[in-house]
Amino acid sequence: MGKYCASLSVLKGPWDQVFAAFWQRYPNPYSKHVLTEDIVHREVTPDHKLLSRRLLTKTNRMPRWAERFFPANVAHSVYILEDSIVDPKNQTMTTFTWNINHARLMVVEERCVYRVNPENSNWTEVKREAWVSSSLFGVSRAIQEFGLARFKSNVTKSTKGFEYVLARMQGEAPSKTLVETAKEATEKAKETALAATEKAKDLASKAATKKKQYV
Repeated sequence: MGKYCASLSVLKGPWDQVFAAFWQRYPNPYSKHVLTEDIVHREVTPDHKLLSRRLLTKTNRMPRWAERFFPANVAHSVYILEDSIVDPKNQTMTTFTWNINHARLMVVEERCVYRVNPENSNWTEVKREAWVSSSLFGVSRAIQEFGLARFKSNVTKSTKGFEYVLARMQGEAPSKTLVETAKEATEKAKETALAATEKAKDLASKAATKKKQYV
């Protein structure tokens, strides 16, 4: 029996804007694990729904304890299929994703539903469900726990990436990433340390000059 998790979040943008941002998510500062994306099929149904299928390539670093079950040359990238159904009349978008390689190790299936937030029509509600399973005998439970933890981590990145793209579309300055914030803090600390060093040298020089005047 696999692992299951569900979450409900809100994106601060109207549904049509979120729908547009969905196709412009990559690249963004939080999606470095996403290597490629390709649309392999698209059609409009008689009832005006948009059906799409995309193939995504993402990095998939395995935990060290799991690497011994696979050859050293095994691909560290995972191929993911994403099916989506967009219903503009009811303002809903439903996506289904699942990996098509490394299935012996682990299968992660995800279903997301984007709809207008019932409490604020200018926001979009995202209901996310995921199922993680493994058929690897003896370690399936550990792999499922690992897969669930990684999935939750990727969800956080995905949400931040979505918010970043939405902010750009809305003409706002996107929130700085943790890496950018840390880099700025490091540079500021270096500048402060350098200024303190220069001030200390100046004070030492003045003290030395003053001492000579008294000698």
